[in-house]
Amino acid sequence: MKHKIDFKINRLLSIAPMMDHTDKHFRYFMRLLSKHAVLYTEMITTGALIHGDRQRFLDFNYVEYPLAIQLGGSNPDDLAVCAKMAEDEGYDEVNLNIGCPSDRVQNGQFGACLMSNKNLVADCVNKIQSLIKIPVTIKTRIGIDDLDSYEFLYDFIKTTHEAGCDIFIIHARKAILSGLSPKENRDIPPLNYERVHKLKQDFPTLNITINGGFTELDEIKTQLEHVDGVMVGRAAYQNPFMLVEADKVLFENSGATPTRTDILNEYRDYVAEQVQQGERIKNLTRHVIGLYQGQPGARKYRQLLSAAVPRDKNNIQFLDETIQSISSYSP
Repeated sequence: MKHKIDFKINRLLSIAPMMDHTDKHFRYFMRLLSKHAVLYTEMITTGALIHGDRQRFLDFNYVEYPLAIQLGGSNPDDLAVCAKMAEDEGYDEVNLNIGCPSDRVQNGQFGACLMSNKNLVADCVNKIQSLIKIPVTIKTRIGIDDLDSYEFLYDFIKTTHEAGCDIFIIHARKAILSGLSPKENRDIPPLNYERVHKLKQDFPTLNITINGGFTELDEIKTQLEHVDGVMVGRAAYQNPFMLVEADKVLFENSGATPTRTDILNEYRDYVAEQVQQGERIKNLTRHVIGLYQGQPGARKYRQLLSAAVPRDKNNIQFLDETIQSISSYSP
């Protein structure tokens, strides 16, 4: 179990679980930007944990706290076993994926399709809660296919809450399970923030976080007038420096504000450690490509990071030269 400090999680802002993005390197980078935002792993299936390389999937750095694991599955016993693994490893929260619309996830009978089986999801929550003490939370959509009425969403939340879930993250779009790709499901179904706001009105004691389409700090502040928290996804990847401002405004962080170069230099030391342990540098630098979004020299910086490491340079020399190049344009 990782060394951790017990504290109450502040859920004003969180970074969404994103497949192929929110690995441990990305989460380390996020923590350099925000000391407070709740971080989530990529979705990890119960099969991967039970039958695969458990330690690799569960691995994280203690600086990532507060940190939640997102599990994908529909078997209550398997989910409970995996939740216990996560608690023993030191995670702060177990989140159930009831929102992913991909064909692969549907074939495994989990993700968004589970919205149509509220009693099974309730059984999963109940079974997990019987084994662990950390919170069990649900990330879901506002509906699926033709099951997209407010009454359907209300019943799903009510049933799973009665089973023991008090914290819900609602992606304010329905999922269309056939005919749209996961990428299209992030854009095409219209957003309905008002439906999530109504949930908070009808369940005032629940912790409700809203997710979907937020790219600006002002938008986040407006949402916090209606719900308990906001989750951002692609915005944190495309314009990560917004999190520094979020720490100041949302969490009233009074410490010195780091510059982009400060953050990149800190991450550089982490990259050096990871490369020494055998990690490929491109798996590390891909996460920081958006750091200088909108700044002078950003295009050149992206080009440098996306290029292959020249044969006459080692990995860290390549990164140092990239940092030096962008620092001459923008702090």
